[in-house]
Formats: sequence, C-alpha cells, structure tokens
Amino acid sequence: MNEDIRIHSWPCSYYLESGKQWVPGKLSLTPIGIKFTADKTGELLAEFHLSGISEIKKESSHLIFSSLTILENNTKHWFSSLHPSRNVVFNILEHFWREQLLSSQGARAEGAAPKTSKGKELTGMLVGSQKRLEDTAKVLEFQGEQFDNIMKGLHKIEGDMDVADRLLTELESPSWWPFSGKLWKTPPESKAKETAPASDPKLEEGILLRIPVIITHRTDSNVKPGKLTLFPSGLEIRDCNSQLIHRFESKEVDDIRVHTPYEISVRQRFIGKPDNSYRLLSARMPEVIPLLEMQFSKKMQFLEDALGFVGAGKSPQGDLGTSIWQAATGLLGGVARPGSPSGSSEGLPKEQLQLQQHEKVSQEEAKELRQILQKLKSLALETEAELERQDEALDSISDSVDRATLTIDKQNRRMKRLT
Repeated sequence: MNEDIRIHSWPCSYYLESGKQWVPGKLSLTPIGIKFTADKTGELLAEFHLSGISEIKKESSHLIFSSLTILENNTKHWFSSLHPSRNVVFNILEHFWREQLLSSQGARAEGAAPKTSKGKELTGMLVGSQKRLEDTAKVLEFQGEQFDNIMKGLHKIEGDMDVADRLLTELESPSWWPFSGKLWKTPPESKAKETAPASDPKLEEGILLRIPVIITHRTDSNVKPGKLTLFPSGLEIRDCNSQLIHRFESKEVDDIRVHTPYEISVRQRFIGKPDNSYRLLSARMPEVIPLLEMQFSKKMQFLEDALGFVGAGKSPQGDLGTSIWQAATGLLGGVARPGSPSGSSEGLPKEQLQLQQHEKVSQEEAKELRQILQKLKSLALETEAELERQDEALDSISDSVDRATLTIDKQNRRMKRLT
C-alpha cells in the first residue's frame, strides 16, 4: 500500500499479542486497506486489506473498554482509546469495507482462457447462489417499501384521531355551556384539507446520482451514515432512514471544498449566525465530484491534500480534469489482487498456485470466483442491515397499532355517551 495515500487517521491503542500490551499509535485508512503504526518506534505493527476483513465489531469487556475489533484471516485485531470516538471510527471503516466489497461488479473473467470443468461447476454454483440472494434482496426491498407505506398510513390515522378528539371535546362541552371557555371553531379537518400541501415538484425531479456517505456536521464527534443525492437543481443529504437532514439549492451553495477525492464539504454562508456546513466522506465520492464540477464549477475549491493524491500539487486547478478521480477510483475498484500486480502470480496463495498447476481451476476462474464471493458477502451484509431496519419498523408499527386501537375504543365510548 502507498503510505502517501491516506483517507483518514485516528490516534488509538493497539493490543500487541506478542508482547501482551497496548501500544499507542495511529490507525490509518487507505483506499484499499488499514494499517497501524506505533508512535514511539514508527514501526508498522498491523497492515491488512479491506477485502480480507471478515467482520468489524464494537466490543468491550471487564478488561477492555470501548474497543473496536477487526477480524482478518481468523486473526482478531483489537483497537481502543479511539479519538474522537469509537462510533466515528467504526462508521467510517465499515463504510469503506462495504464499498470495497461492492466495488467488484459481479463475476467478469478477463481473458479468453478456456474454463475447466471444475471451474465451471464452482462458478455455476456460486452464480446460482448469487441470483437467489439478489432475488431475496429485491423481495426484502419491496417488503421494506410496504412497511414504509404502512407507517405513513398509521401516521395519517393518528392525525385523524387527533382531529376526532378535538371535535368530540367540542361536542361534549359546547360553546354555549357557561363553564366552557372554548369558542366554536371551524373543524380542524377542513383546515387541514385547505392547507394540505400540494405534491412537491422536487420529489418528482430526476436524480443524477445517489451514494452512501458518512456525514459530519459541526463537530468530528457528530458523525453518522447517510446518503447524498445529487439533483439538477441542488443536492440533498439524508440519514440512513431516508429522513431529510438538509437540502441545498444550487443558489444556496457558496462553496464546495474538495479535501480528498473521497471527502468534500458543502457550505452555505450566513451573516450574523454560523455557516451551514456539512462534511461528506464516501468511497464513491470520485463518481460525484465530476458532476459537481459541471454544476458548481465556479464554487469548487481543491485543497492541497486532494492534489497530492496523484502528485498534482503543482498543476493548476483547471488542468486537473478527471485524472484525480480516475486514479482514486482505480485504487478502490481496479485492484485485482491487493498486494500483487494484476496478472502476476507472485502474490497468489500457495494453494491457488497448486490448483493452477494441476489445471483444476485457472487463474481467471479463481479471480471470477473471488469476485462472486465478494458480491455474495456484500449482499449478505446489505440484507442483514435491511432486516434490522425492518425489525425496527415492525416494532414501531406494532406500537402505533396499539395506540390507535386504544384511541378508537376510547372515542367510541365517548360517542356512545353523546348519542
């Protein structure tokens, strides 16, 4: 890995198994891997690729408090005393890990080498599993949309129940009653109908691009995952539950600073109050920046770190073109085997070389199988996240139904007393 290319670094402590001690140092994230360097000696104590990570978890025990663990090749790495916080580091690492898995666009074999019977059999099994998992993900997505529609319907029912409650209160204590301080008012329902907003034309606007991002607002500790959506008229920032955080119209954006090919900040200036600024980090940011350059050409500012990614610090900003973003994208998606040149067998595992020597599985087939497995892994992670979201939605739906049932029973009793 190139030491000069660092997306982010955090001070922390690493548990050194050989010495049975915690070593202070710096945890660094690169486009394709993670490494830890000790502060005192400057020694590189841990280095591994994102594609080799099996799991990233937040763990703690009576001996290790607020730690982050990374499982890589059956080896668990422990990191503690993370700054600014464990959640911040976890969100960023997990984001780049997921996007590294998703960067393999299915199974594509390079070259026209003939496939062996063993390779065909394995590839067929994995492709079938991938198809089944993709179908399951589509069904889950459709089911999640149904849950969202149910939640909207329940919110509308709760709103109607509030209107009915106010009307029943008026009927139970009319305006002519001497002990009532209320005056007869126009039913709120009619007002609601009059003031109901029309369909927002912005929602029907075409989407140029939508990517997952890590959002930082005001402080480094206020970091959370979300989504960035680019429209012809501006851009929107939403949280992981698709709730709108902020929408910038094109005229409201005063400047967009490109810190690295993976991190930008969008700012709107105000006089007499703090600026409205959001910092966005994403593994897919190189796809967005060229679109932002076309839309906000006069408001884009490329900082030195962004130029330094490809050694373009001496080049003027206008001559950058797309070289930065092509180089950054290539670091994420163009690495056939991290740690070894493309097409070379020097960095391949011993087992794979033996398979090739016995002509059981060719190099192209091994690469294809690895890409399918990465895709299966990413699909499984996305499915797990969607299931967790739907579990929370089901709990919310259950609570809303219980509240609505109690409210309806209560209002039925009140109406019976009035008749």
